[in-house]
Amino acid sequence: MAAKIDRALATALSGDPRVLLDVKAPELLADGAPVADVITAAMERAGMALAAQLTVTQTFRRSGLEGELLDSLVSPDPAIRIAGARLCGALRLPDAVPWLADMLDDAVPAVQEAAVRALGRVRGRRVVDALMAHADRLPTYRVAKELAQAASDIDFEGLLRDGGNVKTTVTVLMACGLRGDALRTPLLVRMAQDPHMRYRDSSGRVPGAGDDR
Repeated sequence: MAAKIDRALATALSGDPRVLLDVKAPELLADGAPVADVITAAMERAGMALAAQLTVTQTFRRSGLEGELLDSLVSPDPAIRIAGARLCGALRLPDAVPWLADMLDDAVPAVQEAAVRALGRVRGRRVVDALMAHADRLPTYRVAKELAQAASDIDFEGLLRDGGNVKTTVTVLMACGLRGDALRTPLLVRMAQDPHMRYRDSSGRVPGAGDDR
């Protein structure tokens, strides 16, 4: 299945707008992880070219698969929810964000993990809001890792200036460190010197901002 999808996407990205995927959503979901990897690789080959990324997404939409993939996110079967999250994340479907955000509260830890990873791949302001709304309930490193992918420079600037509780702020600082965001260094230094904020007491160190121990 993954090889079949890979060939179809390669054809679509080569400039053929007529490509249709002759597969059913249950087949994709049954092979969710390998297919998601193929889609992710196609997106990476497209690079920053939004038109090429849209070609990948539209190939699935044109084949009538997008709606069923979104529906999979509310399946009673955790395995289907996980596979759906992987595929929707790989496709960077913005319409999946509300459902993926709900899945961050799923009773099954593996579903939560799939959802947070998917959100990081989808990206955008709504994803940032969803991740930060759960920053107190999810492992800091997981939220920070996906926030580093999902947030724009403008998002980071706002998050750093808005502040918040210590764990939330540490999460944002870790995300900045994971991005190696040198442009934020002066602001990070000023915040780290604020006696009312004990970032290092909570995180041990601020990634990307040096070691103060």
